[in-house]
Amino acid sequence: MASTSLDLSDPGLWARPDLPAVIAELRRQAPVHRTETAQDGPVWSVLSYELGAEVLKDTAAYSSQGGSLLGAGPGQTPAGAGRMMALTDPPRHRQLRAPAMPFFSPGGVRGASRSIAELAGDIIGQAVAHGEADLVEVVKVLPLTVMCDLLDIPAQDRDMVVRVCDAAFLGGTAQQRRVGHQQLIPYLMQQVMRRRADPGDDLISAMAAYRVAGRLLPVEDVVLNLDNIVVGGVQTVRHTAAMGLHILASRPDLWHSLQRGEAAMGAAVDELLRWTSVGLHTLRTATRDVELGGQRISRGDRVVVWTWAANRDPAAFTDPDEIRLDRSPNRHLALGLGAHYCIGAPLAKAELSAIFTAALDRIERIEPLGPARYNRSIINFGLERFPARLPARLPVFPPEQVPLGLTSPG
Repeated sequence: MASTSLDLSDPGLWARPDLPAVIAELRRQAPVHRTETAQDGPVWSVLSYELGAEVLKDTAAYSSQGGSLLGAGPGQTPAGAGRMMALTDPPRHRQLRAPAMPFFSPGGVRGASRSIAELAGDIIGQAVAHGEADLVEVVKVLPLTVMCDLLDIPAQDRDMVVRVCDAAFLGGTAQQRRVGHQQLIPYLMQQVMRRRADPGDDLISAMAAYRVAGRLLPVEDVVLNLDNIVVGGVQTVRHTAAMGLHILASRPDLWHSLQRGEAAMGAAVDELLRWTSVGLHTLRTATRDVELGGQRISRGDRVVVWTWAANRDPAAFTDPDEIRLDRSPNRHLALGLGAHYCIGAPLAKAELSAIFTAALDRIERIEPLGPARYNRSIINFGLERFPARLPARLPVFPPEQVPLGLTSPG
């Protein structure tokens, strides 16, 4: 049995500068290790892309119902098991996912792309006007605002909802996040009851009016799923955007390459998703005795796919520790795979594209003001703070169109 004393659930590990070498050596020893975790006891850690993809795709052998993330504790089943998209298996999973799908379809997102781009431009423009900003705080505004639009939160409630979501999903301590959820859940429940009586064309109304086998979903289940959608939609974009801008700030060659249009933004977004892999892991529970990577896994054992490790596997990606903004193909696992592939993937990519495009258009270069600080999370790993100076980018005019008094830098 391959095992390691290294606790992969330690958030500090994922901020270590030698992390790529550490994970590569573990993977070289064996693609699947028996590992001890501080909070959850023994788990099977999957470090290769091929085996990680196998676990994520095989919902019959590896169930989500026992939990999709570490942190609940040994033998503990999450309260929403069997009631939330993230904590159900097909066919129940498909039933819960169905009413939300139209709001996140590629077609629907394309229709909203202009307003998302305009909002991102306003947000980045305001930061540039201030000259300095914490980019973690800047980028969170876009996904929070777009989510309020999807939920059709009344204008008079928006400041409160953004503040509560900020605490519930982005709070710096477990207590802050708990208090935020205690305020958010009753508000969502109130909105679900109102929309059930008077539905609109928003996401809350669609979930509130949805029927399975002729029966409305329980209000509590609707709220749990809305909460799940909001946290996924906000956190992934916030952390990937901040980490992506941090990478581009440290690599002027990549920054200028994107400004010159040498790499397509869609491909760049996928590569930054792969590189950052902010959702560090996905948890599953074996439903029967199986063999995985030469290891005998027993029914009931918990299996963790370490997404970051899978996305750096040289068997799946050429030069995986290099950032290639034009990488193709790029079948990363940053947004999952199979039945549980992120329902909001098209929206997340559109928001990331809008943020990066707005930054490249409006900022000459990002000048960090001291070292960025990483958070202590293996659920949404990222930066706590990223203070930076943001000098404005001067517009580049063709020589014949240079306004009087300006000299074209191009």
